[in-house]
Amino acid sequence: MVEDARFEDGGEEPIYLKALDAEDLTVISALAQDAIVPMGEISYDATQRRFAMLINRFRWEDVETAAKRGRPVERVQAVLVFDDVMMARSSGISTADKDMVLSLLNIVFVAGPDGTGCVEVTLAGDGQIALDIETIDVTLKDVTRPYIAPSHKVPTHDS
Repeated sequence: MVEDARFEDGGEEPIYLKALDAEDLTVISALAQDAIVPMGEISYDATQRRFAMLINRFRWEDVETAAKRGRPVERVQAVLVFDDVMMARSSGISTADKDMVLSLLNIVFVAGPDGTGCVEVTLAGDGQIALDIETIDVTLKDVTRPYIAPSHKVPTHDS
């Protein structure tokens, strides 16, 4: 019998995932939830049709292991790249303030005609980034070693 992958299956290895459909994107969204994103680390290259963010990702896949081992929870820097982006726009955030720090809440795909659609990146504080895409092509790749989360706490959300 084949089983679905679990967070803990990632073990100590860096994450390197690709999303090619909406279901894949939900996995990347879960792993990127509560990532800290400095505004200066967000870029859009219209010529290459690529939108990228260097995020400080909370390691959700490591929470249970950290608790069992009695060690602090961790974050890791990761690159979150959206390819085949036709247009990028934002609301509720000031793109001019490169020192602003954003918190990523979730990523969803809203389907359009013929496989096109919009990827909506929701940020804390009512901010949103909308990416009009030709097709889902998203990569999440850890690029540093994990480090102790500065807060030493698991992120929580008010209901």
